[in-house]
Amino acid sequence: MSLFDIPVAGAYALVKGLTLAFEPVAGGLSAALAIVLFTLAVRALLLPLAVRAARGERARAALVPELARLRERHRRDPERLRRELAALYEREGASPLTGVGPMLLQFPFFMVMYTLFRSATVAGHQNVLLAHTLFSVPLGQNLVSVAGAGLFTPAGLVFAGLLVALAAVAWWSARHVPKPWMRLLSLGTVVVAAFVPLAAGLYLLASAVWTAVERTVLRRTILAPAA
Repeated sequence: MSLFDIPVAGAYALVKGLTLAFEPVAGGLSAALAIVLFTLAVRALLLPLAVRAARGERARAALVPELARLRERHRRDPERLRRELAALYEREGASPLTGVGPMLLQFPFFMVMYTLFRSATVAGHQNVLLAHTLFSVPLGQNLVSVAGAGLFTPAGLVFAGLLVALAAVAWWSARHVPKPWMRLLSLGTVVVAAFVPLAAGLYLLASAVWTAVERTVLRRTILAPAA
């Protein structure tokens, strides 16, 4: 039994329940709708952690000028520099890892959702979510499995639309990311989506959209005043 088996099974039960609840209204789109709404709901629950991470990022940014001055002043005395840095962090109630903890706490939730939407079995049983369809395309298929038939098929067009949407969101997000490796990480979701089931691709898209909006709001409300 893996570490995520129990939470994945719990998430599976919730998404399957949502799918059944949406069927009278959404019909064949019920599973896809359930995946998107479940993803957004979990991201909403994780919002306090994202806010704490943003505040930690702002605290670190505010200390950058003072850190530079201390490093310049005590560059020939590493021990004195260490003491001065420790005193600064203690005085400001911060640390080099301020805000990192909340980010790490979010990771298990992302792994649970990603595992659920890409696994053929859950708790030893078939993942029936992957048998549902989006515009007649099974949620268990991936782009590689349909590529042989060409992009101008219903399945090819669905995957093309997914990848274009992911690329657009990744491009939007990358404009405000200062570090090149983080930009590549953002664009990497497009590559991942080509190899995972459509269900996982929908999760990646919903999560990427939330991240882009969340980051924009936090940048304007929390991070911007530190600039």
